Amino acid sequence: MAVDERGVRKAPEAEPKSTGLGLMKGLGVTLKHALRPSITQQYPQEKPDLPPRTRGVIALKEANCTVCYKCSRECPDWCIYIDAHKETHEPASGGKGRSMKVLDRFAIDYALCMYCGICVEVCPFDALFWSPEFEYAEYDIVELTHEKEKLEEWTYTVLPPPFIEDGAEVPAEITTEAPDTAGLAAAYAAAPSAGPAPAAAPPAGAPVELGAPTVAAAAASAAPPVPAPAPAEHAEVALDQETFERVLAELLEQGMDRRVAEGRARRAAMVAARTKAEGGS
Repeated sequence: MAVDERGVRKAPEAEPKSTGLGLMKGLGVTLKHALRPSITQQYPQEKPDLPPRTRGVIALKEANCTVCYKCSRECPDWCIYIDAHKETHEPASGGKGRSMKVLDRFAIDYALCMYCGICVEVCPFDALFWSPEFEYAEYDIVELTHEKEKLEEWTYTVLPPPFIEDGAEVPAEITTEAPDTAGLAAAYAAAPSAGPAPAAAPPAGAPVELGAPTVAAAAASAAPPVPAPAPAEHAEVALDQETFERVLAELLEQGMDRRVAEGRARRAAMVAARTKAEGGS
């Protein structure tokens, strides 16, 4: 190492490197990638084959929702809006009426959603699912808030879970011994009746105590209750089979995976069936 007049050591001067070697390496990488076949998918003519667990959009199955508000409370972005009201239905066997919540609105603002999946995980009744559908862009940000009708349509695009991989450990089934129903029935038959004996009718002319149950009252209580009319259920719409078969055949001709094609065809058939039902009514 060289030393100057002041006794300071100088680093050896590096010889200027030629730029030709680096240029040749860069051109070699470019040439290698240029000779590879293209793997670009011609979207939207060619749809991507997405895996079943793709986080495309959150779908709602309204029949499973119990309006517990757990998804909206756990959402870190507060992008789930739920409105409901309570209704009281008379029980079929008498007694106190049963109160239940009825869902009025379930909307998700996808302009705020960060697709974390917490709402899907915390739902205790499997009302929310991940759908691989991703074509729901809008020109106005306000229109990214989708209501329950749109979320219900996306449930028909939910793919089934993937098969268990080869070599994966299958969870052991929990086997519980069934109770001995025959022995219990024999024991109940052999045991004496623990119920109270029926009271005899008072003789004619005997004073009747106030508050004491009479024979007529006992007969009235023993009569079977009249069942209350059941609340009107939501009418289910059957799939339009003609639309389902037509859309499925078109998607299969395009080379789409059969599971994805069936989901999209099912959605199109449900939309067509609802449109016909609304037009006919």
